[in-house]
Amino acid sequence: MRLKVLAIVLAGGEGTRLYPLTKERAKPAVPFGGKYRICDFVLSNLINSGIHSIYVVIQFRSQSLLQHLSDGWQYGGLLKSAFLVPVPAQMRSAGKNWYQGTADAIHQNINLIEQSRPDIVAVFGADHIYRMNIHEMIEFHEQKRAHATVAAIPTDKKFSKDFGVLETTGTGRIVGFHEKKADAPTMPGDPSQVYASMGNYIFSTDMLLKVVEEDQKDENSSHDFGRDILPKMVGNAEIFAYNFMENRIPGEPKGKAPYWRDVGTLDAFYDANMDLRSIDPELNLFNLDWPLRTAGYSDPPTKFAFDEDDRRGEAIDSVVAGGCIISGGIVRNSVIGRHVYVHAGAEIDDCVIFDNCDIGRRSKLRRCILEKNVRIPEDTVIGYNLEEDSKKYHVSDSGIVVVEGTRTAVELSTITI
Repeated sequence: MRLKVLAIVLAGGEGTRLYPLTKERAKPAVPFGGKYRICDFVLSNLINSGIHSIYVVIQFRSQSLLQHLSDGWQYGGLLKSAFLVPVPAQMRSAGKNWYQGTADAIHQNINLIEQSRPDIVAVFGADHIYRMNIHEMIEFHEQKRAHATVAAIPTDKKFSKDFGVLETTGTGRIVGFHEKKADAPTMPGDPSQVYASMGNYIFSTDMLLKVVEEDQKDENSSHDFGRDILPKMVGNAEIFAYNFMENRIPGEPKGKAPYWRDVGTLDAFYDANMDLRSIDPELNLFNLDWPLRTAGYSDPPTKFAFDEDDRRGEAIDSVVAGGCIISGGIVRNSVIGRHVYVHAGAEIDDCVIFDNCDIGRRSKLRRCILEKNVRIPEDTVIGYNLEEDSKKYHVSDSGIVVVEGTRTAVELSTITI
């Protein structure tokens, strides 16, 4: 069966709990893993799954995300059905408002769906770190003859208060939605776990158009899929939960559990980056059958300089992006972004460092996140005295120190007259 699939990626997340990383950018544009952005995961999942018609709906602090997409993500031309297009808020509502919720974002762009006339629409968020073969979810949707399918991940019931929980039958049919309730129903046959919604949906096009139009007429609605639309569909449409743990990625070892992380807080974001460092990482960036794609950068190779006892350039159990120079310093258990310079005698332990940072001689950093363009002066110590650090920097609940960078001026081209 050949299906026309349109993907709409909701990438307008404000990401307030990731502040100050979201001070100047939307959450989907936050750097991750040295060279990527959070939004790269959903876009890679879609393209690797054969879905090449993608609208990216943006809203809050969108310039960084737009720049990232323009640096190599936008493509097309060979096939009329191949495109990746960012869509700013269209102000198509009666009050000419910004998007009021996930369903309102779809409604304000309903013309894009009507013009494309797809068989199904994949509505996915751009806020999470995960690998997913979306083709398998679509197959499940079609086998069930569903009007809507919700991606769900089994989660320990003690966390049910933190998620939207799906109540299902043994066949996966959804019979109830429970938003952040400690006593939400558990999974059939497993009283220790609940089905947590991942915020990713597959809709038959006719049903999607119908439910978002009806929702717009409800003055009491918050215009959100999880809170409003999907609960109203229970008993009135065929809606199913797709078990994410049954998803299989080409190129991954048999039996390897799918990877998904909600990086809604600084601590969760830091931990997800640290997941990349292990010998056998849960999140494998080296699977050539399911590549994690990103914008194209013309970076030189990373350079390690000097081989002397008191200044040897080293990186141990770390991920280091292109264009870096480790000049007599040592990097341990860290994730280093593009074009980072580590000077002689500097020590970096358990850190996440964004692009274009400069770490001065003999400086010592531990359990830090450095924003882009940070300059660390010589002999600086951060992460060893949280009480003192909190006077200068943002410190998370678990003691991660966030050092903010400076915005660089845009260099304009010049002409001779």
